[in-house]
Amino acid sequence: MLAAKTAKEAMSRAPITLHPDMDVLEALRILVQERISGAPVLDQVGNLVGILTERDCMRIALDAGYFSEDGGRVANFMRTAVTTVEGHTPLTEVAERFATSHFRRLPVMEQGRLIGIVSRRDVLKQLTAVWQPDRQRV
Repeated sequence: MLAAKTAKEAMSRAPITLHPDMDVLEALRILVQERISGAPVLDQVGNLVGILTERDCMRIALDAGYFSEDGGRVANFMRTAVTTVEGHTPLTEVAERFATSHFRRLPVMEQGRLIGIVSRRDVLKQLTAVWQPDRQRV
């Protein structure tokens, strides 16, 4: 049953992460190459300090294309107010957050450390695994 599952059980355990000092255009290339909509930004000791998303990168890409701007560091473009979930958060609560927000993925934390990423797709996979359609309605 979906209600018994947690964010930790559904998450991707080895998320791609970025660093605040890396070049933002390189970070953008990573997002595109890995086909992900965003990535957490970790400092040198592994603390979550931000998140960089496709939405954040859209202005960067436009400016680089139109004005031949170099971009800058990830720290200058990342969002520092990051919405996260704890590993023990019920998957139904995660699904509710996705249904009522623009988020596509959420960092999963445990004891203040990043342990994974849970995405809309992760939640939908769990839902389809337990969903049994009413065959009499079909």
